[in-house]
Amino acid sequence: MIFRQMFDSVSSTYTYVMASRVGGEALIIDPVFEKTDQYLTLLEQLDLKLVKVIDTHVHADHITAMGSLRDKTNCITVMGEQAPVDVVSMRVSDGETINIDGIKLTAMYTPGHTSDSHCFHYEDRIFTGDTLLIKGTGRTDFQNGDAELQYDSLFNKVLNLPEQTLVYPGHDYKGHTVSTLGEEKAFNPRLQVSSKAEYVEIMNNLNLPNPIMMDVAVPENMKMGLRLEKQRQVPSLDVASLLSQGQDNFYIVDLREDNERAKSGFIPSAHHFPYSGLDRHLDALKNTDAPIVFYCAVGERSAMAVSIALASGVKNVMHLVGGFEAYKDVTNPFFTTATS
Repeated sequence: MIFRQMFDSVSSTYTYVMASRVGGEALIIDPVFEKTDQYLTLLEQLDLKLVKVIDTHVHADHITAMGSLRDKTNCITVMGEQAPVDVVSMRVSDGETINIDGIKLTAMYTPGHTSDSHCFHYEDRIFTGDTLLIKGTGRTDFQNGDAELQYDSLFNKVLNLPEQTLVYPGHDYKGHTVSTLGEEKAFNPRLQVSSKAEYVEIMNNLNLPNPIMMDVAVPENMKMGLRLEKQRQVPSLDVASLLSQGQDNFYIVDLREDNERAKSGFIPSAHHFPYSGLDRHLDALKNTDAPIVFYCAVGERSAMAVSIALASGVKNVMHLVGGFEAYKDVTNPFFTTATS
């Protein structure tokens, strides 16, 4: 496996790059905007295709590179379903898996630092974002933070994993790079409490200043997605047009992954070509007579898919603005297996 821990000294943020092999698919966790070129250089050097980029929560101390990496690589952006962002390609719920070639992460909803905080577990390690730090825990005094919820997230979820589990945090301010859950249980001063009330008392009396970047980073990170006006910059149609013209008159392609379809449903008669493998279907799409309509969860992947298809020579292709979420607002989606 390829694994890189990268550091932004300005915000003391750790970013993680993972891939199962040289020349394979990669994912990035908690990237920093100013380091975008550094990530792209590493990906190029290792011949990696960036497939997914994940933020553990809406950050207050730096601007995320999710949007810039999406724009440069056409990757899928991923956050927890509670994230208060305008548009993100894929939202995951507690226990849901995030898959790339040879790697499977499991999402753990761990509110407390913020209301949308998630950790991501992979085999022998856990990426804890700002939920659990090395010899500390993330503050809970802004962005709907809640010390009681954080206590539950830590003591009833994260710390239930095996003690040898490696801890890779979202930040460090003292030069630490990695720990284990066993070490944190034994030596993290904020975990040496006898009750939830004692933990809450500690967290409610930290009296920390707000992050310097907070007033800039939070609003910027909440609007990094491809909004509807940007989605309309490529050939598109809205749900009303799709329905009025008749769905059967289009070759509809669902770009979402299996777990998204199982969780949310799908458009009847839609063909299923997951976005990450779209390139394998482009030649076949060139021979499709009916107008092609891509759709995904919210329109981000489908807008990128239109650009990819047009560049490869596919004609008469468009996408559904707002994606399946917009479709659900006016229809009754199916919850059974779709046509492949």
